[in-house]
Amino acid sequence: MLQLQNTMTLSKETFEPVKGRTVKMFSCGPSIYRRPHIGNYRSFLWEDALQRYLEYLGYNVRRVLNFTDIEDKAISEAEAEGKTVWDLTNAVADRFFEEARGFRIKLPQNIPRSSTSVDQAVRLIIKLLKKGYAYWDRSDVFFDALKFEGFGKLYRLDLGKWPKTKRLFRQDTYPGQRWNLGDFILWHGYREGDSVFWDTIIGKGRPSWNIQDPAMISQTLGYCLDIFCGGIDNLYRHHDYNIAVMESVSGKELARYWLHGQHVLVGGKKMSKSLHNIIYPEDLLSRGCSWEHIRYYLLSTQYRKRINLTENLLCESRGKLDDLRSKINDIVSAKGHASSNKGKNSSDAADKLIDKITSGFESAMNDDLDTRKALDSVTKTVSSLHGIHASGGIGQKHSAAIEKRLRKIDGVLQVLF
Repeated sequence: MLQLQNTMTLSKETFEPVKGRTVKMFSCGPSIYRRPHIGNYRSFLWEDALQRYLEYLGYNVRRVLNFTDIEDKAISEAEAEGKTVWDLTNAVADRFFEEARGFRIKLPQNIPRSSTSVDQAVRLIIKLLKKGYAYWDRSDVFFDALKFEGFGKLYRLDLGKWPKTKRLFRQDTYPGQRWNLGDFILWHGYREGDSVFWDTIIGKGRPSWNIQDPAMISQTLGYCLDIFCGGIDNLYRHHDYNIAVMESVSGKELARYWLHGQHVLVGGKKMSKSLHNIIYPEDLLSRGCSWEHIRYYLLSTQYRKRINLTENLLCESRGKLDDLRSKINDIVSAKGHASSNKGKNSSDAADKLIDKITSGFESAMNDDLDTRKALDSVTKTVSSLHGIHASGGIGQKHSAAIEKRLRKIDGVLQVLF
């Protein structure tokens, strides 16, 4: 049975959807004021593997991945480049779609954007105002954090450090992994000269980043999810803000399982603009990697562990995948050949190994989506089968069975064929 490490409980739990065989899954998508880097794509790839594995297990997955397109940073970036927000974000979105296809990421058909959920954000704000969780400050609306019982419960925020004086945080986001101990903004009221705003029933303005995900989630999946995914950075403020908003409106648990993936490091350091070490897919493609090489590399470490991206490790990883695919091709090509009949022992060994292709893969994936162990298991089993093949012990029947199992597994991994 599938076991997932739940950030909310800090324990590994057996996965059980809220309702039948349908899984509601939300993935924090990109902020499309700037193109995603390899660290971002790591999140999208393990989330893709999770969706595909749930479908492999027979679940119907209703997944939403969103685009953030109207936050403070997008507006500032557009102004700096002399563009409209829409020109800026649409170009980044197009680039994302192109790169996602390269990575074989299975994107949802409907990808909501902040700009397409403004009405829903307004409806949520009105409900929060009526319930007393939100309040006006001039033309802005803020969420009164301490009104929500259990605020910061995902991060395990120490409320004993909360300041006695009321503090308001007006920006969408703040730099660094820290907590803003105070009330967070939900609605940016219109100010003279604003280039992005909507005329709504609560006045002119725009929804803040802190209400945008709740608006997109409630608009597409409702108020109760099975799985909520994102990067480890989202444990600082963002996901707890989502919980506070959604659960204040609905009175129900937002998500049963919370999954958070770790960073990609470059030479042992976190990617950042200040260190000039941000890596994009094209940087690795220009070094001779294929999309499959990069996907394999990013899946070759379990999602909750950091990946250190170095030239040597990348080269080693490329070699492993190329060797694995070569061996698979050799075995699959035996479909048209009869076995040289090396005896019953050879046939029995092949039968056991064929069963192990599936059992080893599933055992690893059921252990909190351990893609590293899954890839290692497939590689080891294929190598053993290749040894039997080299001695003439793999014929048409075995070859066809091996290919069938590997193709089913590759419906999840997307790197073998």
